[in-house]
Amino acid sequence: MKNKGVLFLTQAAMIAAIYVVLTYVLAPFSFGEVQLRVAEMLTILPLFTPAAIPGLFVGCLIGNILGGAILPDIIFGSLATLIGAYGTWMLRKANPFLAPLPPIIANTIIVPLVLRFAYGLNTPIWFMMVTIGIGEVLGCGVLGIALYYTLRKYKERIFSTSTFTA
Repeated sequence: MKNKGVLFLTQAAMIAAIYVVLTYVLAPFSFGEVQLRVAEMLTILPLFTPAAIPGLFVGCLIGNILGGAILPDIIFGSLATLIGAYGTWMLRKANPFLAPLPPIIANTIIVPLVLRFAYGLNTPIWFMMVTIGIGEVLGCGVLGIALYYTLRKYKERIFSTSTFTA
């Protein structure tokens, strides 16, 4: 008998774990006014499975906690990733090149506001939007699309319920 709930939770947990590891190991690049959070490439995964949505949210939440973020950053930074992941899932039937747009937009708007109001950084918000936006385009856009085309070949093997039995 197939148990899709267990598969969903397993996929979400694995995605969360990968997000945490990438964020923590690459912490010097994952935080701050100029950042390239490589883990954001995983925001392309909702094109393959809805389990990626909670997985990315939990992964970002834990990654932010382990990275030493303060509470507003933990909450709102993670919500930005959740919004982006949900937006990607909503675009799952569209052109895959549109899929990175929701996380790029969500993080480009939310993260600079968190940096300004939670951390009290005096860097102009517009400048942080540019730097965070560039990092998101590289992480979600370039790396995310590369990940998409790599995983697309193995979609049935990795994300199929037919290979899982309980």
